[in-house]
Formats: sequence, structure tokens, C-alpha cells
Amino acid sequence: MTKLKKGNPIKHFLIEYNTYIIFLVLLIVCTILSPDFFTAMNLRNLALQQSAPVIIAIGMLFVILTGGIDLSVGSLMAFGSSFAAVLIMNYGIHFVPAILIAMCAALLLGMFTGVLVAYAKMQGFVASLAMMTIARGVAFILTQGRPIRVDEGTLDLLVNRNFHFPIIIISVIIVIIFFLIQKFTAYGRIVIAVGSNSTAVQLAGIRVKRYIVSVYAISAILASLGGVYIAARASTGSATIGMGQELDAIAAVVIGGASLAGGRGFVFRTVIGALVLALIGNIMNLMAVPSYPQDVIRGFIIIAAVLLQVLTSKQEQTV
Repeated sequence: MTKLKKGNPIKHFLIEYNTYIIFLVLLIVCTILSPDFFTAMNLRNLALQQSAPVIIAIGMLFVILTGGIDLSVGSLMAFGSSFAAVLIMNYGIHFVPAILIAMCAALLLGMFTGVLVAYAKMQGFVASLAMMTIARGVAFILTQGRPIRVDEGTLDLLVNRNFHFPIIIISVIIVIIFFLIQKFTAYGRIVIAVGSNSTAVQLAGIRVKRYIVSVYAISAILASLGGVYIAARASTGSATIGMGQELDAIAAVVIGGASLAGGRGFVFRTVIGALVLALIGNIMNLMAVPSYPQDVIRGFIIIAAVLLQVLTSKQEQTV
């Protein structure tokens, strides 16, 4: 850990916890701007809405930790929701194994992207861009271009109040699991090391390519599960789900303090980054701000987050 000069505790605190400070300030601002913000109904809806973006951002984090990027997560959301809906409605498969089968299929697609990156030496941007097109196309083929309405008592149970909103519980468990993986396992440390210096890791006898393939597989699994979440809330599987979600996931990771060059990033901070975007969208909806200005504001937030990351990195080098 970098040692800091004495006499700068406030400066160190602001650098170390900038993501949390932004979140707390934003939380206070939202509470002041709208009396409807800090209500049980709004917070519950916010939690339901963000269950998918949070886990998708975690998958994106692990890819970015290796120095890669995954632009296919939005399309894999559509693939996961469409595949699960088809299995349930067209083949009469119980929704739990249907979800697991859809996740396994997404796993294969993610592994294919990882193989292109690790073994075929394609840039992650290019490989995942190709997969973005492939997965979305497969989703349209599966659904024949139309939304598939799923029966009650299937996917909707994931957002059922009587079961204490399972998607929120599952998402919290996923966050905890990946926090523990990153913090306390050799796998988590090696993923970070690959992004910091893959050559050194390879010279140490570690099979770097396998780890690269694995992070794309993780991202695909979580993206497909996120798509199922959306389908559960709408009771509909659709090939149009997840459009633009890859940008939100990248923004959440960056706001959480991760480096797009790889080697630095944190699970909990990524979660906070996703919640920062959620708070901004939520308060603008409560204040009836039109959707197009929301996109503009979101873009400026991403720019500010990157600038904050650059500033923080420079400050860390001087303390």
C-alpha cells in the first residue's frame, strides 16, 4: 500500500473514499430534491431495478481487471431472457432449470469470446463487439422477432413479494461471493495481476489465457442472469432487452474507481458505482426529466468519473 505524507489525512481520505463520498452526497441531494425519494416503495423499486445492473457490472469488473472489455453484455442479457422464455413456454421446462440452461448457454458464448481474446489474440473490444451482434441475432432467432410472454407462477416468482423478492437476495449473495473471491482467493489476486502485468504472471508459470477466458465466461453468465431478472419483472422474454447496458456497466466500473487499463478495481466500489447511476436516473424520473436529457447528463457523469480517476491516480503517485 502506498505510504502517504504526514499532514494530509483529509487529502488521503478524499482520495481513498471518493466513490463512497460521491454516493453519500448524491443520496443527500436526492432526499432533498424529492420527498418521494426516501420512501419504502421507491427504495424497493430501486433495489429491484438495480439487481440486474449490479451483477452485470461485477462481471464487467472482472473483465476490466484483466485489461479487457466486454461489449456483449447487453446482447447476452437478451439472449438469456429469450432462451429461458423459449424453454419455459415452448418446451414446458420448469423455470429454474430453464434459467440454468440459459446461463450455461451464455457461458459457452462467453468462453468463445474469451478464446478469441486469449488464444486468437483479438482485441477484447473487437471480439466482444462480434459477440454482441451474434448474441442479439440468436435472441431474435429464438423469439422470431417478437416478445415471448411467460406464464404466471414462473419467472415472476423471482420478483414476488411473498418470497421476499428473490432477485434482490440472489444479487446480494452474488456481490458477497465475488467480493470474497476477489479479496481472499488466489483466483482474485491472479486476475488483478494479469491486468497489472500479464507477462510477469505468465513467466511465473501461471496459465494466463485460462484466466482471460474465465472472466469473459463469468461476465456472460452474470449478464444472462441479469436478462432473466428483466424478463421476470416484465414477465416477458425479449430480444430487445439490455440495449445500451454495456455502457452503464462500464460506467459503473469506472465510477467505482477501476482502471480501464486493468489491474485495479473493487467489487463493492463497483456496486456503489452502479448505485450512483441508479440514483441519478431515479431522481430525474421523480422530477419528470425527459429521457433524452437524462442521457446527456449520464454522459457528463462518465466523463467526470474518468477525470476523477485520472486525478486520483496522479495524487496517489505524489503522496
